[in-house]
Amino acid sequence: MKYLVVSDIHGSAYYGRKIEEIINKEKPDKIILLGDLYYHGPRNPLTLEYAPKEVANILNSYKDKILAVRGNCDAEVDQTISEFKIEEKLELKIGGKKFFFTHGHKFNIDNLPDEEFDVLVYGHFHTGFIQEKHSKLFVNAGSISLPKNNTKNSYLIIDNENIILKDVDGNVIEERRYV
Repeated sequence: MKYLVVSDIHGSAYYGRKIEEIINKEKPDKIILLGDLYYHGPRNPLTLEYAPKEVANILNSYKDKILAVRGNCDAEVDQTISEFKIEEKLELKIGGKKFFFTHGHKFNIDNLPDEEFDVLVYGHFHTGFIQEKHSKLFVNAGSISLPKNNTKNSYLIIDNENIILKDVDGNVIEERRYV
């Protein structure tokens, strides 16, 4: 199974189309969205080609592949334009490991969920990384549209053995075998 993980689109139609390009290139079985899909939020600038409805149309075209979690900039009304369910969290078994997917504003490397996990995957901070701490793996997808701290626009690929952080052109930023 191959998962594409994207976080913090913040309504950018430009990066929505980049996601389509990535899907066509990577050919994932499932797409995991880590929140902040449509709204840019009060602390962020408007994203490139800000058009939340266009982003919704792009994402809805992949509704059968999408698993999504709610971010701090996502509102209840966002569910009305999304043809896929937006959950509070996702827990999946991948490659024999327990993965916990969340946006990151509540649970992250510094604030752990009560649930057991081997790998915690989140966004929110707009800074991609893969780190090990306390025998657990912490993975941040970064932001596809608004990277911070001199990081690149990024996404993750997770398969049954590896976690790969890539820039939007598909170049590997960081990679970790987790099995």
